[in-house]
Amino acid sequence: MSDKVYNNSNQNERGGFMEVGKKLRGLREDKKMSMYRLTQLTGVSGHHIKGIEEGTRQPTIETLSRLAVALGSSLAELFNDNMECTYLSHNERLLIENFRRLSDEKADALLKMSDVLNK
Repeated sequence: MSDKVYNNSNQNERGGFMEVGKKLRGLREDKKMSMYRLTQLTGVSGHHIKGIEEGTRQPTIETLSRLAVALGSSLAELFNDNMECTYLSHNERLLIENFRRLSDEKADALLKMSDVLNK
């Protein structure tokens, strides 16, 4: 099964693909990953990724899965209507579990350190 290309008139009818594309772009930008790097990791062409992000291409599930994995996400998260993360990696779960056991003072210190690391 190959990916399909839609012209602008189909974008409203295919709004779900536009939303998935927006989420992919958001994930890629949040990770500060270039389209070129995503291409290297997935084998999906930059032109094709751009079309998916813009909602002009309808990707296969296989293509979406490769992109999601490279971005540290999941298909479930891509198709989730709200922007909340629905899938956590093992390390993310451990981090949350450990955070919940911290005193308020240590939790505040960890959040400040996290802010510094993300700059």
